[in-house]
Amino acid sequence: MNPLRIHRLDDTIVDQIAAGEGIERPANVVKELVENALDAGADRIEILTGSGGKSLMRVTDNGSGMSADELPLAISRHCTSKIERDLNAIATLGFRGEALPSIGSVSRLVIRSRPRDGGEASEIVVDGGKASGPRPAAGNPGTMVEVTGLFRTVPARLKFLKSDRAEANAITETVKRIAMSWPSVSFTLAGSDRSTLELPATGTDSQALIARIAQILGRDFRDNSVELAAEKEGVRLAGFAGLPSFNRAAANHQFIHVNGRPVRDRQLTGALRGAYSDMLPRDRHAVCAIFIEVDPRLVDVNVHPAKAEVRFRDPGLVRALMISAIRRALADEGVRASTSAAEAMTAAFRPGVITRPAQSWRPSPSGPSVNQPLDFGSGLSEREQRDFAGIAPSAALADQAAPATPMDDHPLGAARAQIHENYIVAQTADSLVIVDQHAAHERLVFEALKNALAARALPSQMLLVPDIVDLPVEDVERLVEEAETLGRFGLEIERFGPGAVAVRATPSILGEVDAQGLLRDLADDLAEENGALRIRDNIEKVASTMACHGSVRSGRRLRGEEMNALLRQMEATPGSGTCNHGRPTFIELKLTDIERLFGRR
Repeated sequence: MNPLRIHRLDDTIVDQIAAGEGIERPANVVKELVENALDAGADRIEILTGSGGKSLMRVTDNGSGMSADELPLAISRHCTSKIERDLNAIATLGFRGEALPSIGSVSRLVIRSRPRDGGEASEIVVDGGKASGPRPAAGNPGTMVEVTGLFRTVPARLKFLKSDRAEANAITETVKRIAMSWPSVSFTLAGSDRSTLELPATGTDSQALIARIAQILGRDFRDNSVELAAEKEGVRLAGFAGLPSFNRAAANHQFIHVNGRPVRDRQLTGALRGAYSDMLPRDRHAVCAIFIEVDPRLVDVNVHPAKAEVRFRDPGLVRALMISAIRRALADEGVRASTSAAEAMTAAFRPGVITRPAQSWRPSPSGPSVNQPLDFGSGLSEREQRDFAGIAPSAALADQAAPATPMDDHPLGAARAQIHENYIVAQTADSLVIVDQHAAHERLVFEALKNALAARALPSQMLLVPDIVDLPVEDVERLVEEAETLGRFGLEIERFGPGAVAVRATPSILGEVDAQGLLRDLADDLAEENGALRIRDNIEKVASTMACHGSVRSGRRLRGEEMNALLRQMEATPGSGTCNHGRPTFIELKLTDIERLFGRR
């Protein structure tokens, strides 16, 4: 058999290979065409799709347009108006000069364009890589690009596409991500396969960006986010980050842009996780819209065929800037709860939310009786009815008509009662606040542990009689190996036979603590990643575990001054709106919302 000889590939095959690299699905085509429209200076872009983009994609803009002489170049490989010679300073969204010829090689492509500054409209057609035209046509200033029969020349690629709905959703997500960075441009996305999405231009002033973000992420995000603004060594970061208690089950509500380009970069998403590392549950994700501006010479946008990833010259600088900006903004915001929790609470009390047969009740002729069942209506479940049965002010506050000093003007107000020995009810000037005492104190202890450990080793309290904790041999080995690091936390342990550990001292900051439960949880932490997790590299995780064991436990009755002291500490502690497991520590219900429940508004 003769060996294959090296030969030059046909231009159509080259274009199809390029299409395979950059065009995986219809959403990639829409992305390329919309980016071209933005680079052309358009401020109005209309997108029309059919069958999830498989049968039709049409993008119309009012940009600068092209002349008849430029159309043949537009469909030729490596022809572009966006760069000259310097690939190190790319300031446009598109630049490769491969998108249109690649699309034309796997579909039927029609381009109709008219220069904005005058001239006639022209049209060129590319069908399966074969071009015809240009020819005169009728058209408005700007460009219309229509793609039909995607992958008609490579039908095998159609098998890898998802359902029409899934592909339509992917196009919607692509348009939203691009539109986020361009508030001065109006976008319309319509078609027989979708509901129309309209994103009117919001302007160019300082409020335009948050207005565009609200169009995409909803008003709730605007009400539950903090503004970001940071700059270091020429890298500027702006945008908005959601409160930790305002989170989602998936990461598709995270929008990160670099120089106006939406990216899905693992380094940046890793930095985002680091910023929220001790504020979110493991299965929840932050919501954010972050915009990074950097000198084009300091970032490489040419590392991915679809331009979805970037590479920074100094990735550590960008990562540190993102983490510090988010943490500082959340800390500066002080004590603030998510409005979504209050809305859920209001909905739980609103009549008609839970439909079930209500227990009938009629007034007794002799007056009300405590033995008669009360009808709470359909707004409360049976469990909620039991929780609210027999509620009375805590004995700790029963002898206090009011605090000694007025505290209603504090962010978390003044404690008024304790319910079920776990929830503190406080009153502010215009709201009702319910605090989970265990979750709140857990965050306070966690922050105290981190701050104290950063300065020095924590003081410990010796146990009169050491606690002997029986553990599997492998857990004993892991704990003894980290005994020196645990000593920095004030937890002194030593081996006690082959299957036990002796606890001789516990951290003073935790007070009375269940040493056996704490050791077992720490052993589980070490075993979590098959031994790869090490305490010295995961200080915050150890602090979190210890904080949980050293916090005010559920079921403990607190005195009035203890409750108020807890509220004041929360107000002074960054991130106290959530515990270190990501659960909310308090819910605030505005007086206006309460009045609506009772029909007063």
